[in-house]
Amino acid sequence: MASAILDGIETRYEVVGAGPPLLMYAPGGFDATVEKWSTLGVYARVKLMDHLPSRYRCIVFDRRECGQSGGRVERVTWADYVAQGRALLDHLQIERAHLMGGCMGCSPVFAFAAMHPERVASMVLWWPVGGAKYRIKGQQRFAEHLAFVQQHGLQAVVELVAREGKPFGADPRAGPWASVLKRDAAFAAGFAKLDAEKYKLVVAGMARALLDRDTAPGAEPEDLMRLEVPALVVPGHDDSHATSAARYLEECLPLAEYWDVPVSDQTAENAPQRVLSFLEASTK
Repeated sequence: MASAILDGIETRYEVVGAGPPLLMYAPGGFDATVEKWSTLGVYARVKLMDHLPSRYRCIVFDRRECGQSGGRVERVTWADYVAQGRALLDHLQIERAHLMGGCMGCSPVFAFAAMHPERVASMVLWWPVGGAKYRIKGQQRFAEHLAFVQQHGLQAVVELVAREGKPFGADPRAGPWASVLKRDAAFAAGFAKLDAEKYKLVVAGMARALLDRDTAPGAEPEDLMRLEVPALVVPGHDDSHATSAARYLEECLPLAEYWDVPVSDQTAENAPQRVLSFLEASTK
């Protein structure tokens, strides 16, 4: 693994394979790490990483505030996740790349394309998050963290993370900076000294920015409708990855291909080839 300081934030990344560049925003919600591409749920089952590096230069990384990457207490929006990926491409001196996202990683992918279409060769959107249940559950997670801060203070958050060590998705009380608090003592010391009232405003604004609609969040539909970037949309079907969110992206993206295959039929036998054939057609 390598690391780079991108926009003042340490980012852990790895480049695997050779060929056209493929920047990959990891799945895993607020615990989006390199390893999730091989160990998490459907990704472990379909084994994309056993195949993609044979033909593509796969650039995988821990999203900011996740895993071994750093973070900064600010109102994080989809644009901030885009900035991390763009800075990583700049660091690697890559002007244009294919982009792939899994789960919550899909939203920064199509936000990236909306903001910088000239840098995106194509998009693979695997199980995009979204739907009413996803929004409600996500907003509740932020609310639980804010309630904990209100009752116990920021020092208690630091102590909770030191004791339990769980990321935000596993323990909402720990908040969106849990992973950084766990591994960075200096960050934790500064975090405990923040003004709690101002901190709560940051978190409330972050929740509203990331969870602002009952479909796939990340970019405005009018911006998606103007995109002439090929996209492969692979639907999920559960409370966090509503099929309606995938269909919404199919509707909004003019060059979308929708892989109309039930989750149970997305397998290691057919999924890697479907992704590879799409990427190869988009490379020509």
